[in-house]
Amino acid sequence: MSSPHARVLILGSLPGAMSLAMRQYYAQPQNAFWRIMADIAGAGRDVPYEERLDRLRQARVALWDVCEAAERPGSLDSAIVLSSVTSNRFETFLMRQPEIRGICFNGNTAARLFERLAVPKLAPAQRALPRTVLPSTSPAHAGMPFEGKLRRWREVLLPLIR
Repeated sequence: MSSPHARVLILGSLPGAMSLAMRQYYAQPQNAFWRIMADIAGAGRDVPYEERLDRLRQARVALWDVCEAAERPGSLDSAIVLSSVTSNRFETFLMRQPEIRGICFNGNTAARLFERLAVPKLAPAQRALPRTVLPSTSPAHAGMPFEGKLRRWREVLLPLIR
């Protein structure tokens, strides 16, 4: 999901089973992503999905995954079969998104996959974009309370989109 005026690109690793089945980003109800986006962009679960995406676009947020395809039994990032991963084409995407000021990763796995698979293919100016790893919104990442995740996401995203 993107907009030609996006200022920040948020990257997950690979959609989970429920997201794939529903064809929606972060469809797992316990995932905190939409709770965080409710605070940042007014795009919470109480809003119909297509309208949530529109609100992210209005907030100048693009949303995508590092992996175009990969094998993964279940939905945990730790189960991704690294040898099976094909990354999305970020070099093309970033050329079409000239206003992107930063890339944020929803967790460490997305960041590691991006560094390994995408960065080597990027043009120098694309490689120079600031990159920030944010706390995973996954319910599997229970080591940080929601309030801490929200605080960190706000302090990184708000300056990028305003």
